[in-house]
Amino acid sequence: MVHIILFGDICYYSDMNIGNRFRLYPDKEQQRMLVRWIGCQRFIYNAKVLEDRYFRKFASKSVSLAGEKVPVDQQYSRFKTELTPWLSEVPSQVLRNGAVRWKQSYQRFFKGIAKRPKLHSRRGKQSVWLTSEIIHFVKDGDKDCLFVGRGKFKVGLIPFTAHNEFNIPKSVNIVLDGCRWYVTFSFDDGLPEPKEEDIAEWLSGFSEEELLSRTKGIDRNVKHNQIMTSAEEAFDFSGIQKQRMLKHARYKKRWQKSLSRRTKGSRRYGKAKAKTSRYGRYAKNVRRDTAHKSSRILVDDPNTNLFVLEDLKIKNMTKSAKGTVDKPGRNVRQKAGLNRAILESYWGMFDVFMSYKARRNGKLTIKVAPHYSSQECSTCGYIHKDNRPEQAVFVCLRCNHQENADSNAGKVLAKRGVTKLLSGQWQPKKVKHCAITKKVGTGCSKPAAMQPTLAEIAVSRNGVLSGAPWSLKRETPTITA
Repeated sequence: MVHIILFGDICYYSDMNIGNRFRLYPDKEQQRMLVRWIGCQRFIYNAKVLEDRYFRKFASKSVSLAGEKVPVDQQYSRFKTELTPWLSEVPSQVLRNGAVRWKQSYQRFFKGIAKRPKLHSRRGKQSVWLTSEIIHFVKDGDKDCLFVGRGKFKVGLIPFTAHNEFNIPKSVNIVLDGCRWYVTFSFDDGLPEPKEEDIAEWLSGFSEEELLSRTKGIDRNVKHNQIMTSAEEAFDFSGIQKQRMLKHARYKKRWQKSLSRRTKGSRRYGKAKAKTSRYGRYAKNVRRDTAHKSSRILVDDPNTNLFVLEDLKIKNMTKSAKGTVDKPGRNVRQKAGLNRAILESYWGMFDVFMSYKARRNGKLTIKVAPHYSSQECSTCGYIHKDNRPEQAVFVCLRCNHQENADSNAGKVLAKRGVTKLLSGQWQPKKVKHCAITKKVGTGCSKPAAMQPTLAEIAVSRNGVLSGAPWSLKRETPTITA
């Protein structure tokens, strides 16, 4: 639900959902029950997908059904037959939510933001969506617990570790990922958030020189530091993290080889599969953690209001170079190594985290063309491939400017971002939503005298103003740079 609050001529959104992902600790019996719930909800979802495919295929072949619409509903009772008695061993809300998930996927298709719903696989990350009818957050002494179940279908109290405060949500997802259990949910904290257009308009009021002093260009690479800013701030995995990631990658490869030799469905097959998931989980968690911490440190800088990133097409950059039989590719092994290094970085997550955290703090993140940013001099603007004699060294052939190559690229990106913003070329990306929205017209829900000021909004979020009317100052976490 989107709530819009109008203050003067500026429109603030308070639809910012705070996501939480807490470790869940079910016992053996609870795990078996939750796995069954996951399977039943997935069955209903897949049954709706197959039924929709049948209807659309049948309608395309039958002349008498020309013009008839394929039904898009949330009915699921017809799948409970004598052939599926195990569907009666789970709460009806679990089955209903499977049908609701399918309809929500179709709504995204109708909005043009996704393809038609596809079959969900048994492999990989699994989850079950539970609503407030069958979940309750309770306290068991000092422990936070989630009570799951209703009536004769009771899973019981499941403890979880809450690493921050949260509001009680109306629904949660219980996730099984790499032999670990999590409870994930989001809630609207009701705090005002500005639109990107308003932030850009406010920043456009500064001169080019002043705006450049409030801007940081961020260069991403895979050789040395994952992230390097124009202020020479470097963020990368720590030495011990890199060692552990390499060790876990070796173990994962070893267990994958063992998995391929074992009988599917056997106990030894399950053990090898669990080991493979376990050793693949560490690198993923490290990437997510580093992306969160580095983006938080950058966003919390009170002297920076604009962040400029390269507009990298990661999907295109990681395409295979094998080519075809008629036209084989060149340097295939080198390109495969580069693709692997890019995919093992946290470029994509960092991009997403920076965008929403900056907007949350009244700051702006924009993207510019990355072409020749590593070959351009940040001082005189001269572009030549020989300006970079080494991977980490930049020496301008015209003005003899010397600097770290990545920080020089960050300064080039910062200048491009300032130019793009002040020239009016930057436009916010249009995002399609499929959630139910509630719009407020020109009239306000509160009289003008009762509307809070910008300073009161900042204080209500336990922060202080720092230049921009929406920027807040928070405690800065630490990270190994």
